[in-house]
Amino acid sequence: MERVLRDLAAQTQPPEEVVVVDNGSSDDSVARARRLGARAIELGTNTGFARAVNQGIVECRSPWVAIVNNDVHLPPEWLERLHSAADGTEAWFATGKMLRMDAPEMLDGTFDAVCRGGCAWRCGSGRRDQSAFGQERTIWLTPFTAALFQKRLFLRVGLLDEQFGSYLEDVDFGLRCAAGGFHGRYVPEAVAYHHGSATRGRWHSATVRQISRNQVYLIAKHYPKRWWRRYGWPVAVSQGLWGLLALRHGRAWAYLAGKAEGVRGYRKLRAAEPPGAMDAVLSESESLLRQMQRRTGFDWYWRLYFLLT
Repeated sequence: MERVLRDLAAQTQPPEEVVVVDNGSSDDSVARARRLGARAIELGTNTGFARAVNQGIVECRSPWVAIVNNDVHLPPEWLERLHSAADGTEAWFATGKMLRMDAPEMLDGTFDAVCRGGCAWRCGSGRRDQSAFGQERTIWLTPFTAALFQKRLFLRVGLLDEQFGSYLEDVDFGLRCAAGGFHGRYVPEAVAYHHGSATRGRWHSATVRQISRNQVYLIAKHYPKRWWRRYGWPVAVSQGLWGLLALRHGRAWAYLAGKAEGVRGYRKLRAAEPPGAMDAVLSESESLLRQMQRRTGFDWYWRLYFLLT
């Protein structure tokens, strides 16, 4: 946290204010944040990523809001490059290229894409940085790891859905943006560095459980009526392959617990009518995902998914 606060203070386009939302830390994070000039909001307990981010968005008073995780390192020109690109293309949000902190030649991620089966890929994650990810482009789904947003976007499509807690809440937000026609911009020159899963670890059982649950939540919220007629097989393949991935990492029970929790919450999230444009959104996003996999080499997961569907 201290490092990213110093990074923000050193930006070539300094932020008007910095707000730190403390999600129930047990150390002296709040005092340290205030000593470094941030306005700190204490939530008292760990409320999950979505609620904490929402609180920060509401508290911010500027027309643009940058959302940054505490395990990110930002070069001085990061904010200026994102703002310039978004403002120049009338985009509602912008994100840059994220490299791994411990191996800067490797990508942590860029923008997101989701398949018809309800699983998402952070495009480029785990790949060596290459030209396929060096081109500026229009995007619909952005990670909330380090990104810039027009604050009025949240008035148009809503805040993060707090029912998701943590994981895939940004994909849910991106699908709402896509359905409403609110595009963003991927700006590869705006490079940042990410430690990644610094709090729990990448395959912690709680992480697997929440991702598994939230995959079901995405389907409940966004898929059209009688979606199983058109998407039943892609969903079965995608979710089954993700279960095999969890099993490989010793997290089969967490995967099953997450699916059971998702099924229990399905009806509640299904209450709202999904957007009518979602068929086109899913088709376009899966096409992008397949294109990026083809250009950079298929992972075994996505090779099997596209082979089977």
